[in-house]
Amino acid sequence: MGKKVPSSMPVFDGDRAPRPDTDPYASVQVLGRTGKSPLSYRPGEEMVFSFEVDFGDVKPGKWSLVYERKGDDHVTFGGKAPADRPLTVKTSIDRPGFVNVNAYLVDGGENRLTKLDYRNKQAPIGFFAGAGVEIETLGDCGEPGDFDAFWDRQKKRLALCPFRDRTRKILEKELEDGFVYSVSIPAPGPRPATGYMTVPRGAQERSLPILITFNGYGLLRQLPPESITPGCLHLHINAHGQELGQDDAYYEEFFKSVCTGDVGYAYDPELNKDPGTCYFNGMVMRVLRALEYLKTCPEWDGRNITASGNSQGGLQTMWAAALDPDVTKATPAVTWCCDLAGAAKAGRLSSLYPIAYQPALDYYDAVFMAKRITQAEVTILRAGLGDYNCPPSGVAISYRNLATPDKTIRWYQGSDHGFVPKNPEIITWTTKNNLPGSSAKESEKM
Repeated sequence: MGKKVPSSMPVFDGDRAPRPDTDPYASVQVLGRTGKSPLSYRPGEEMVFSFEVDFGDVKPGKWSLVYERKGDDHVTFGGKAPADRPLTVKTSIDRPGFVNVNAYLVDGGENRLTKLDYRNKQAPIGFFAGAGVEIETLGDCGEPGDFDAFWDRQKKRLALCPFRDRTRKILEKELEDGFVYSVSIPAPGPRPATGYMTVPRGAQERSLPILITFNGYGLLRQLPPESITPGCLHLHINAHGQELGQDDAYYEEFFKSVCTGDVGYAYDPELNKDPGTCYFNGMVMRVLRALEYLKTCPEWDGRNITASGNSQGGLQTMWAAALDPDVTKATPAVTWCCDLAGAAKAGRLSSLYPIAYQPALDYYDAVFMAKRITQAEVTILRAGLGDYNCPPSGVAISYRNLATPDKTIRWYQGSDHGFVPKNPEIITWTTKNNLPGSSAKESEKM
């Protein structure tokens, strides 16, 4: 059996919810930095991580900073220091890869102190630091020899699924500045592609670019949007092909049905033995069918298509850009399922929520999809140096493998999957204004 995970693995859909004023520790934060640019270290060079606590308007108790060091060399150690003094952690790694040092604030009873995060849920107060050695040299573990042939077969399956209805299904609601439609488009997989589309009022034929967006991991009822996305034809599809506008009983039963093998969806090791039965297969079919549908909409300008999403949505974004050459721009963030074989085959540090590796999963891996993205401008909006839901090694490989001449990645120091520190250090790699294949690297502060 694969690793059992909750039916709602930590979801990331953007830094969205403000922290209420009632949170007693809202002003407390852990600050961190490295002695030099975190992605500039050489093999064996000493890395210096420094941490301190900004208590804001809170009077601290007998608090401490506890830390843990881990890395792609599988060296692990930790310790503790008083929270009112700076903490320094020194380490190194002798090979290309990443080191992660997390520092958390704890009380006198060793309990982690928490505050409300972007989901308005309690999360540890900490800083999720990272540093890398020659990460631009990290390589993937080898793709299936029939990767392209497999996807040619899947596209033929899609073409055999009738798609005659080229009209919007239901006018969900009319707003002052536009219209909200619910759509359901037939797709193999076995469920249709479903979601909500917004169209600005007064849109003319061939006047609007397309924006398609995708969700992070989770079993969430999709609700109609409360506003119109200006200046574009926007379709937001859900990952599962759920029917829209149903009652609570439907969604309870539906979400149970998509989880098999006593694990969260996409984690079933039996289904993952065959690329044709992976849960991801139906998800890809829905992505491609949604794009096909959008291109029949009379308002589309015939040129511009942007795909966007975070985490699982970032993975779907990579699928869209790799498998549909009409996609012109892709903006994934904290992309899930990069380098799924990395732990098993290359000994890299695995995800905190690993899918038990099967070779069939390689057909869906973002690092191999990246090689097929030749035409779209790709900006990886955020890669957390402390994100071990979606380890930075895999994201680095996905960036390296991108075949497009126009690519950018923004590395965030101190960031895990959902958390972004205030005024983060951002290291940007880009090929903009450079010869194809080269990278400009710069640090900035937000």
